[in-house]
Amino acid sequence: MKFPRPLLIALAAVVLAGPALAQTQVEPEARVIVRFKPQADSVRAKALALRATRLEAREVAQTRATALGQRTGHALQAGLSLDERTHVVMSRGMSGAQLAKRLAADPEVELVAVDQRRKHMAAVYPNDPLFGVATINAETTSGAVQNRVMDQWYLKKAAGVVTSSINAPEAWGLLPASASIVVAVLDTGVRLDHPDLAGQLVSGYDMIGFGSPGALSTAIANDGGGHDADPSDPGDWVNAADKSVDSPLRSTCEDEPNSNSSWHGTRVAGLVAANTNNGLGIAGVGWGRLKVMPIRVLGKCGGYDSDIMAGMRWAAGIAVPGLPTNPNQAKVLNLSLGGTGTCGTIDTGALYRQTITQVNAAGAVVVVAAGNSTGQAVGLPGNCPGVITVTALRQVGTKVGFASIGSEVAIAAPGGNCVNIGAGQPCIYPMVSTTNRGTTSPIAADDAYTGSNVSVGTSFSAPIVSGIVGLMASVRPGLTSEEATRILKQTARPFPTTGGGSIADGNPAQCVTPGGADQLECYCTTSTCGAGMVDAFEAVKAAQALGSATVAIAQSPASGLTAGQTLTLTATATLASGRTVASTAWVLTDGGGIASGFATGANTATATITPTAAGTFTVRVDVTDNLGLLYSQSATISVAAAPVATPPATSGGGGGGGGGGGGSVSAGWLLALLLAAFSLKPLRPQALRCRP
Repeated sequence: MKFPRPLLIALAAVVLAGPALAQTQVEPEARVIVRFKPQADSVRAKALALRATRLEAREVAQTRATALGQRTGHALQAGLSLDERTHVVMSRGMSGAQLAKRLAADPEVELVAVDQRRKHMAAVYPNDPLFGVATINAETTSGAVQNRVMDQWYLKKAAGVVTSSINAPEAWGLLPASASIVVAVLDTGVRLDHPDLAGQLVSGYDMIGFGSPGALSTAIANDGGGHDADPSDPGDWVNAADKSVDSPLRSTCEDEPNSNSSWHGTRVAGLVAANTNNGLGIAGVGWGRLKVMPIRVLGKCGGYDSDIMAGMRWAAGIAVPGLPTNPNQAKVLNLSLGGTGTCGTIDTGALYRQTITQVNAAGAVVVVAAGNSTGQAVGLPGNCPGVITVTALRQVGTKVGFASIGSEVAIAAPGGNCVNIGAGQPCIYPMVSTTNRGTTSPIAADDAYTGSNVSVGTSFSAPIVSGIVGLMASVRPGLTSEEATRILKQTARPFPTTGGGSIADGNPAQCVTPGGADQLECYCTTSTCGAGMVDAFEAVKAAQALGSATVAIAQSPASGLTAGQTLTLTATATLASGRTVASTAWVLTDGGGIASGFATGANTATATITPTAAGTFTVRVDVTDNLGLLYSQSATISVAAAPVATPPATSGGGGGGGGGGGGSVSAGWLLALLLAAFSLKPLRPQALRCRP
């Protein structure tokens, strides 16, 4: 086979250039998260304070990393410190998995995990004419089409073929005159200059590069520097240059398709809290009661777990070594991101689990997108306990084809979908939100919206629920993660069982547990898509009722309970207008080794329990109202030791083994002695004898 001369010249140039290219190729970086044992010598040698400065934190982390490297035979560089004994550690010349395996064998290491990268959960679609820019040809119940103006269908009350809408307007009518609940959006950053976000943002942080400063982090960040207090989105486009042999991004982006900037964080932020009732653009779920805290954790081709976890802690007001104090603690954290992995007790899953537990304990609620794996299982961190995982619905209430499902999903919300498939037709049911028209770098102060362009994914279902949780917190400031989850589930509307599909596609099947073939549109069940379709109005109304209710526990005796004594507990509930007590249940949450259960009344307002020894035990009463809302109150009871009977004391002379003289004599003992004396016969004088 003959090749044209120009091609032969080009091939020869490539062959000749081979060695030079190999020399300039960037060596891959191994990056792991290492947690040292509390009693490790390197931890005990110098403590790391949570309020340490950036330089102090880096110094301590590098000292520990250097010692670890000397023991394991690797040159290690330290990065971000997640807490007092958990650090990002990097090396060259091996994979992250290889480095993790070697460091895990060190006796000072408690846990080591590859610092993987997570990506935003927007569904990926090509820029084909199919997706269009017009706003016509909407489907009706009869299968016909009609002209329709594009709008925020997902915020309205369900009507006609649109059954998954959240009914936000009625929820807005329940809100207080003013509130300022902060929702942290951990994403690609936000276009801070978008006109419809003016006044809706509080100061945030750019975490990219905090874990490992250097050429790679700078390239990922794409803003010319490392971590700082500027969380604006510079764009996350990917092109051939990012995958060239001399690019620090090559190993990170080589499997990514070329793409324009997503402005993903700006879209998420607009759904949560775009200015409402201002005569401009769109309405956010928050109706002016919510603020967005931008936390930038994703850049080009995703973001590292360590940056995400540091961002979660910082957003919730938890001190992170080397970072300034967060002046605006977030009540809700939105994570429209994820990847593969399981939230277990080892590796990265264990670190996410610990982080989520800490964030919940700080009073914040974590909302996570289920993912876009076409009906397969939810990934990390959406499969962790302590989060509210959200999957996506079509306008008719069926699962959108791209959405992930499984038992970890708590609730379902609109995620956008394109029901029309004709060439050149627009996307009919997208999630309309704020964006930027820049294909790479942003256009300054751009007032762009997604319009009828494709903006779909579980990434956009999650902020709908985050906004609702924020509204719930505005009427119930002490809202906990557990309360928010329970209310969302209790107030959800049931999934439809008809109305899905189309004449061409036929009736969808029922969604099944992930693990087999991909599942496109399907009818949701409570074991695959969560408790039901989220309802903003009912959820906020329930949170309002919870906020105005009180449950009190009265104890008898009120104090001085001793072991073996029966305690009577009585619950009294004061509920919102129109709500009555339907049932009461007592739960022994911690017996303390001295209580094993209720003797009587475990399912009535009054119950009894008898502790067997001194100590403490904790009970909880759960009161359910006539509309199914649960109210709980706990009490910890202290128990003293039972009184011990004191034996009578004796008096008399010394000597012998009966004890010494002195001491008091009880009146009862004296009386017994007198009675005994009266019963004796008088002694004869001659009976008395002296002892030899």
